[in-house]
Amino acid sequence: MENIKGAIFDIDGTLLDSMPAWDNVAADFLKSRGVTPKPGLNDGMRKLGGHQIPAYFKAEYGLHESEEGIQAGIRALLAEFYFHKAQLKDGAIQVLEALRGRGIKMCVATATERELVEPALRRCGILPYFGRVFTCPEEQTHKSDPDIYLSAAKFLGTEVSDTLVFEDALYAIRTAKTAGFPVAAVYDLSAGHREAEIRRLCDVYLESLIDFLT
Repeated sequence: MENIKGAIFDIDGTLLDSMPAWDNVAADFLKSRGVTPKPGLNDGMRKLGGHQIPAYFKAEYGLHESEEGIQAGIRALLAEFYFHKAQLKDGAIQVLEALRGRGIKMCVATATERELVEPALRRCGILPYFGRVFTCPEEQTHKSDPDIYLSAAKFLGTEVSDTLVFEDALYAIRTAKTAGFPVAAVYDLSAGHREAEIRRLCDVYLESLIDFLT
């Protein structure tokens, strides 16, 4: 990857070991309301958009709280995690430092809200490595669409073919590859049975971020 001139980093599952928080937040919220989650909770929620979850909780669990209150409660749990607990994945700082040392421009493209990820990046000491943080909510897009990656590359001033995307999620890797970006796939436990397809699609597979330096 000697020709790389720019790098775009996903956050959750790529730079931050944060996917368990997302996997657990629904159950943690219900427990905080004195409700026992039903088996297969996350399986049912994967079919929903984030804005549909409060209505689902009210219908499925009989919560009397307003949808706004449910959304605020879930967000408060996530904020607590990002503000105080989220940790970098192994090798994150070493990779960022090495790329900066090579003069490679970097930015972030994340599906998570800025108000959650920026405090975590700042607390972990890596926010200054990035020229800009792009978020799907602000860009009004989703990572099933390449727009966020294309906007990030335009900001960096690099060609798509010279801009390496670091991602962990299969659907996002597929989007970036289809748009012409080279992709470094970072292993995360959340990949599950999708790991084989991730390995097939990506240009380089990293069991750990630190492997990028070997």
